[in-house]
Amino acid sequence: MAGHISKNLETFGNPQPGRDYTIQIEIPEFTCLCPLTGQPDFAHLSLIYVPDRLCVELKSLRNHIWGFRDRGAFHEAVTNEILDDLCALLKPRFIRLTAQFRMRGGISTRVAAEHRMDGWNGSVAAAAADRSARAEQL
Repeated sequence: MAGHISKNLETFGNPQPGRDYTIQIEIPEFTCLCPLTGQPDFAHLSLIYVPDRLCVELKSLRNHIWGFRDRGAFHEAVTNEILDDLCALLKPRFIRLTAQFRMRGGISTRVAAEHRMDGWNGSVAAAAADRSARAEQL
């Protein structure tokens, strides 16, 4: 399943490859389908990453995310698939994707997946705290 949409993802060179810094991207309108019922699932995706050599181009990311609209996927699977696609493309120093799925049937789900480059010991604590504070406002 992973990889067939990621052909649409594009990158550009990191303008400051010698510095650790975070990029935060909020995607408040993610949609996929429940693989059991076919009903839509809505989520707010929060992406934070420390780029190495490449950064993701935002329009291509939006188009990639839109590609999930008509696909059935469990919350855990789709979150990890998107993270895998971005890891394969960017090879970032650090990346975390948090998917906050809207309540349906009285249950809401938050799935967080992350990857850290081998040997990278940098910190994303300040950016992660900011992201957490923003997620609580939802």
